[in-house]
Amino acid sequence: MTTQQPSAPPRHASGRSGSGLRHVSEAHRERFTVVGNHLAQHQDLSLTAIGLATHIQSLPAGSRIGIKALAQRFPEGEMRIAAALRELEAHGYLARVKERLPSGRIVTRTVSYNKPPTPEAPRERDPDPDPVPADAPADLLLGLRASDPRLLLSERDVRRLVPGVAAWLARGVPPDAVRGALTNGLPEGVIRHPAALLAHRLTALLPPPLPDRRPAPPPDPFQTCDGCDRAFRAADPGRCRDCRAYAAA
Repeated sequence: MTTQQPSAPPRHASGRSGSGLRHVSEAHRERFTVVGNHLAQHQDLSLTAIGLATHIQSLPAGSRIGIKALAQRFPEGEMRIAAALRELEAHGYLARVKERLPSGRIVTRTVSYNKPPTPEAPRERDPDPDPVPADAPADLLLGLRASDPRLLLSERDVRRLVPGVAAWLARGVPPDAVRGALTNGLPEGVIRHPAALLAHRLTALLPPPLPDRRPAPPPDPFQTCDGCDRAFRAADPGRCRDCRAYAAA
């Protein structure tokens, strides 16, 4: 008697057998949206954010995608939708740009990216200027006699004049310019008190400090209110002042 063998399990189109996901794919001819795996399989986005991004990418230009409009369409509620929109902004899938209309009213224009733009490479900072060495003022004073032998200084005189030279260098004056201010146009003949002459020049000719060119701190960015979709400035997302006051009342 021949023993019957159980039939082998069917093999999938992929050539593999066993449990797991199986795709049945048909080509779309109309009404479809292409979504990249960088979004569909994003490691840091929540499912709500991924689904919301897919929905937004499927909408025609000009559609309303404010928090309240989306909350009327989906059951997640305003808080979860607002959080998902912030996720998409943080990862480059959405950009909400504030524009001022001719009437003066500020509106929000939302830009949807089916693939986040590549961030610009960070600009290299200009290297900070080398700090003035501690012995630079003294070296400058000791070298004056090479320019004019009459400017021979004692060790005590050098110690007294060092703070004055350091003040010039601290204000960004190059050493050669300091040396020129101290040696150009000296009186003729014997200089009986070279240290006093140099001290006078260091004080009387001291240039003003450079203006502070550091940029002013930027204002807080525009946020979209989680309650009313109005634009307001704040360091962190949330609700505008009116909505906070209403909630407190």
